Amino acid sequence: MPVIGDRPELNLKAVIYATDLSPGSRNAGLYAAHIAAYFSAKLLVTHAFTLEQAALEVEVGDRRSSQQRQNLTHLLSREADSLGANSIEIIPTLLEGNPEDVIPDLADKHEPSMIVLGTHGGGRLERGIIGSVAEKILRSTRWPALTVGPQVRPLSSQTFPFERILFATDFTAASANAATYALTFAETFAAKIDVLNVIEEAAIEHPDRLADLQTHFFNALDALVPQCAREFCDPRTYVAVGGAHDKILEHIRERSIELLVLGIRKTSHISMEMRTSGAFRIIVDAPCPVLTIRS
Repeated sequence: MPVIGDRPELNLKAVIYATDLSPGSRNAGLYAAHIAAYFSAKLLVTHAFTLEQAALEVEVGDRRSSQQRQNLTHLLSREADSLGANSIEIIPTLLEGNPEDVIPDLADKHEPSMIVLGTHGGGRLERGIIGSVAEKILRSTRWPALTVGPQVRPLSSQTFPFERILFATDFTAASANAATYALTFAETFAAKIDVLNVIEEAAIEHPDRLADLQTHFFNALDALVPQCAREFCDPRTYVAVGGAHDKILEHIRERSIELLVLGIRKTSHISMEMRTSGAFRIIVDAPCPVLTIRS
């Protein structure tokens, strides 16, 4: 099984806050500002857009800024101004192009960086955003990405800095890569860490051997966390039986988890355009922010 390797350095130079300029993104903006302040990083408040046909004709024909661009520039500047209480460098950054392309590119230009996204609850627009744009951003960027879902309570001194982190693993290479970040965040924030593996009931071929199977995974989880990490993050291992979605959310609520860490795999499967995957159902339903690391 994959094991945790060297932890990455978290000397963030920039936090990329990607917003759709709606009130539902506000909580994500607050998390982005606090993280930028914590790491003494600059905060890039960004919105990606494509020109409408009328605006395109104005900019190409008259060679002047369209009303669409002016309006978005104003809204983005206002959003940036609202997050300036932490005395950090805040840069409104309007990006033209597909967000799944230009936002990861911006993160690359300001490496090492982190992307922060907000999601909304319910409605046709939200399903479109979660099922395509946000998911594509998380799967395409090579940097850690924090998504603040609609179930996350407003940020406060009780929810940041993170004091208890959950790392959910299925022992794949993707989750092992995410584990290094889980430990790094635990060390950075002086947080405790829970490590959880969920056994799907369908994977239990011999129910009478469930106890042996759980013991096997407990041992594997213990082996996953290096000895040096035990000195600062007080790791606790858990094995649950059932659906990953329900068991992870149950653990978050019962243990008052403030940050969930997940590994995700890059994919170009066309179904991602039509509906969300299991990981993204968790992101939408989680009562805490979710940090995703792409393998």
